[in-house]
Amino acid sequence: MWWDERVSARFRRNLQPTLTYWSVFFSFGLCIAFLGPTLLDLRCQTQSSLSQITWVFFSQQFCLLLGSCLGGVFKRTLAQSLLALFASSLAISLVFAIIPLCHNVVVLAVVMAVAGLAMGCIDTISNMQLVKIYQKDSAIFLQLPVPIAVFFLLYKERMVPCFSSSSHPLLSADELAMEARPVEKDDQSASVHRAHAAGGHDDLFSCCQSKNFRGASYTYFAVHITGALVLFMTDGIVGEYSGFIYSYAVEEPLSVVHKVAGYLPSLFWGFITLGRLISIPVSYRMKPATMVFINVIGVLITFLLLLIFSSSVVFLFVGTASLGLFLSSTFPSMLAYTEDILQYKGCATTVLVTGAGIGEMVLQLLVGSIIHDQGSYSFLVCGMIFGGLAFTFYAFLLFFHRMYPKPSTDMDAASPDKPAVMDDTGQYQR
Repeated sequence: MWWDERVSARFRRNLQPTLTYWSVFFSFGLCIAFLGPTLLDLRCQTQSSLSQITWVFFSQQFCLLLGSCLGGVFKRTLAQSLLALFASSLAISLVFAIIPLCHNVVVLAVVMAVAGLAMGCIDTISNMQLVKIYQKDSAIFLQLPVPIAVFFLLYKERMVPCFSSSSHPLLSADELAMEARPVEKDDQSASVHRAHAAGGHDDLFSCCQSKNFRGASYTYFAVHITGALVLFMTDGIVGEYSGFIYSYAVEEPLSVVHKVAGYLPSLFWGFITLGRLISIPVSYRMKPATMVFINVIGVLITFLLLLIFSSSVVFLFVGTASLGLFLSSTFPSMLAYTEDILQYKGCATTVLVTGAGIGEMVLQLLVGSIIHDQGSYSFLVCGMIFGGLAFTFYAFLLFFHRMYPKPSTDMDAASPDKPAVMDDTGQYQR
C-alpha cells in the first residue's frame, strides 16, 4: 500500500494548507502554458517578428527568476507567505484581463514581467511550505477562483483584520503537544535541530551569508550546483517545447493545420498533469533518484525518436505526450532527492527553483533565436542537446551523492520526526 497511516495522518492534519498550496499552481501553470498556442496570435496583435516576440518569454522568465528569489524573503512567517501568495494569484488574474489590450510588444513584455514576478513567488513559497510540512514525505505531495482559496486560508488563520475565526494556527498535533508540556534538556537539543533544519530553506540572499559556508565540503556545493543544472535543462526543455511546438508544427515540412497544431501544447501539458498524478503512488514505492533517472533517460530517448521520425505528424503527437509524461515529475522528484541528500540543510529549495527559472528564461530565448536563424528543424536538435546535458549533470549528481558525508547518528537521534517517549524517571527521551 503506497499510502500508510502515518502519511495519511500528516495529510489530514495539514489538509487545508496543502490544498491551498496546490491550488495556486493553477495560476502558475496557466501563465506558463498560454504563451505557446497564442504565440502567432500575439505576433499579429503586436505586429512583431518571431525574434521580437521571443523577448516576451524572456521578460516573463527573467522576472520569474527575480520572483523566485523574492519569494524566499516572504517565507519568514506564515502570515508573510500567505499574503504574498494572495497578492501573486490576484496579480495573475489581473494580467490576463490586460493582455488583450496590449498592442505593442514592449507593453506586452512589461505585463508578462509582472506575471513572472507573481509566478516566481508562487513557485518558491508553495514548494518551500510543502517541503517544510512533509519533510521526508514531501516527494508525494510535491506532485500537483485561486485568490479565494488563499484568502480563505488567511481567514482561517485569523490574519484578516475585518474577520475573526476561532480556528487554531497551522500546527501539527506533535507541535501542539510540544508547546503544551515543559521543555526538557533533550527537547531543547531537538528544538535547536528543528530550527537549524527549518533554516535550511533560506532565500537566495541568506544563502550567500558566510555562516552557511563554514565547514562545508566541496560536495555540499557540488550537490547544489549539479541539482540546479539538471533542472536548468529539464525545466528549460519544458519552457522551450511548450513555447515553440505549435510554431514548429505549422511550419514546413510538417505543415500541420493550425487548429490541429493547437492540440499539441494541450497534449503536452495534459500529459504533464497525468504524469504528476501517476507519480504520486509511484513516488511512495520508488526512490526520487530512480524517478529522476527514468525521467532524464526518457526525455533523451524521446527527442532521439522525434528526430528520427521528424516527418511524421502522428509521431509528433506521440512524442509530445511521451515528453510531457517524462518531464512531469522531474522537478518535484529532483527537489525531494536533493533535499534528502542534504538532510534538509543548505539552500537546496531556493537554489533549485532559481536554476529552473534561469533555464526557462535562457533556453527559450536561445531556441527562439536559433529557430529564427537556422529554421524549424533546429528546434528538435536543441531539445536533444539539452536532454543529453541533463543526463550528464545528473550523472555528476549521483557521483557527488556517493561522495557526500553520511549523517551522524547524533543528528538522527535529534530528528524532529522521532517521537518523544517518557522513561522511568519521568523524563522525555528520543
